[in-house]
Amino acid sequence: MSEKNNNIVTRFAPSPTGFMHVGGVRTALYAWLWARKNNGTFILRIEDTDKEREVEGSILHIQESLKWLGLNWDFGPGAPGPAGSYIQSERLEVYKKYAQMLIDKGFAYADPYSEEELEVLRQKAEEEKRPFLYREHRKESTEAWDGTKPLRFKVPTLKRYLWQDAVWGELSAGEEALDDFILIKSDGYPTYNFAHIVDDIEMGVTHVMRGQEFISSTPKFLSLYEALGLDAPVFATLPPIMAPDGKKKLSKRDGAKDLLEYKQEGYLPDAFINFLALLGWNPGTDQEIFTREELIASFDIAKIQHSGAGLNEEKLNWINREHIKKLPTDKQFQILLQYIPKDITSLSQYSEEMLRKVAHLIVERIEKWGDVEKLFAEGDFVYFFTQPEYAKETLYWKDEQDSEKTKDRLSQVLKLIEVGSDESFKDAETVKMLIWDYANEEGRGQVLWPTRVALSGREKSPDPFTLLSILGKQESMSRIRKAIEIL
Repeated sequence: MSEKNNNIVTRFAPSPTGFMHVGGVRTALYAWLWARKNNGTFILRIEDTDKEREVEGSILHIQESLKWLGLNWDFGPGAPGPAGSYIQSERLEVYKKYAQMLIDKGFAYADPYSEEELEVLRQKAEEEKRPFLYREHRKESTEAWDGTKPLRFKVPTLKRYLWQDAVWGELSAGEEALDDFILIKSDGYPTYNFAHIVDDIEMGVTHVMRGQEFISSTPKFLSLYEALGLDAPVFATLPPIMAPDGKKKLSKRDGAKDLLEYKQEGYLPDAFINFLALLGWNPGTDQEIFTREELIASFDIAKIQHSGAGLNEEKLNWINREHIKKLPTDKQFQILLQYIPKDITSLSQYSEEMLRKVAHLIVERIEKWGDVEKLFAEGDFVYFFTQPEYAKETLYWKDEQDSEKTKDRLSQVLKLIEVGSDESFKDAETVKMLIWDYANEEGRGQVLWPTRVALSGREKSPDPFTLLSILGKQESMSRIRKAIEIL
């Protein structure tokens, strides 16, 4: 292994049985952060030995999800490493080698029972209201294992195991958790209980991050390490991610989404990992907005919490908005371009120059980039790219249904704009000076309301000074003239 790989080595080892969701990705994030903080190695390993449950396309989906978040792996699919393939179905000879080691040590044997015989034994245990333990039915001798029958692990000793968890401290479990479990199935594929341990050994994994559901199985893992004469890695048990109500673990029924849906909805990857990191980890400060570099510097396994955090999309939206605000203006614009609906870009007055003028107004209104399409669909900002259509009644100030007065006021605004120089339209504050005195004399609402509607066609829009400065002198005059004709 390389010099880098001799330090901290973490891994993310998903099974390709469906889409990636936040629970799995948070495990990947914490493993990635710990490796990066310690200048270590992060491995992506695909645990695809359960072929019956494998979903086509899942391996690619896993990789796309991690790539979107920027959780780059040092070794794994597409990144060759010293352990050979990082896809378990391509590592069967490695598992056979370790299986033979256990056979030679007297810690593995061919399962002598058929499925039917085992079912009878299970039913008997159920009738007697006691747990079924295979080791209680272990035979004195069995035939040599030839691969046609399952290979079982023979528990070396029945004892209480104590181990130190990096998050929970000292944990323990007794002999009731130990049994002769299957190492390799009759189809030639290893079980999870066996394969992940072999791979962690072969890949030099130093820290294993996993969910609380694995605590009860840890004695099995420790007994296997003991049989192989090897030390176990450091275990770090992560808290669950809870449903929004905080009462149960998040599931698909509670709205757990395919991770790439968040990408499609326009969340920034840095914002998403910022949000994800805080679902079970506390930096010990009041800081909530983190850059990727700040997360790496601050992350500590010792600060992972015991209790789970609820998936609060309002919090995610707030964090995402804060990250959008921190982007340079040019970066905001380049991303915005990707989300402008095609029907907007085909409008007569659409141009990237006009969009650039409007961009800050759009960015102020969104929490995620996917909101842009919704804003346009509701009519917001469309008026910057085409002259608006509206009923003349919309131009009246409150209950003052007077076409002549409204027309006279718009005519006066038109005259004031007409005498203004192009320089007067450079920003909202400068253009305001052209009509502010008149608006104060005549009545602000009476003047500014019809001006706003004439320019945007909407009752709710940016203030008329902002509209005038963005649309420019000629277009503003054209729209006010049109309003006068409607009246």
